[in-house]
Amino acid sequence: MGALLVFTGAGIGGVARYALGTWVQQLVGSGFPWGTLTINITGSIALGFLYSFLEGTIAAPEWRLFIGIGFCGGYTTFSAFSYESIRLLQDGDWGRATTYVLASVLLSLGGVFLGLRIATVLRSA
Repeated sequence: MGALLVFTGAGIGGVARYALGTWVQQLVGSGFPWGTLTINITGSIALGFLYSFLEGTIAAPEWRLFIGIGFCGGYTTFSAFSYESIRLLQDGDWGRATTYVLASVLLSLGGVFLGLRIATVLRSA
């Protein structure tokens, strides 16, 4: 049941990401990734609000699966990164938070670079 909730939420989140991101880019132009930035910011707001709002309520845990992992995960994984970073900071774990933020950004950028490099090598082989 949990997998179905995540699957459904992710599908809805992915479609929402596509629709809003496309609309924003068409509205403001393609000189800067405004669509992606908008998705990352709104997804982070949604995840922070919903998790905080549901905390301590009688809401079924399945809502966290559907909304947090499903919808927000399909909409943007940046929201989970942001939420987890803030939770580490709220817990006073500044060292782990800093490590997590730096590692996430730098290793993800490195991962994209590596993926691009591998594709270039394979295309030229």
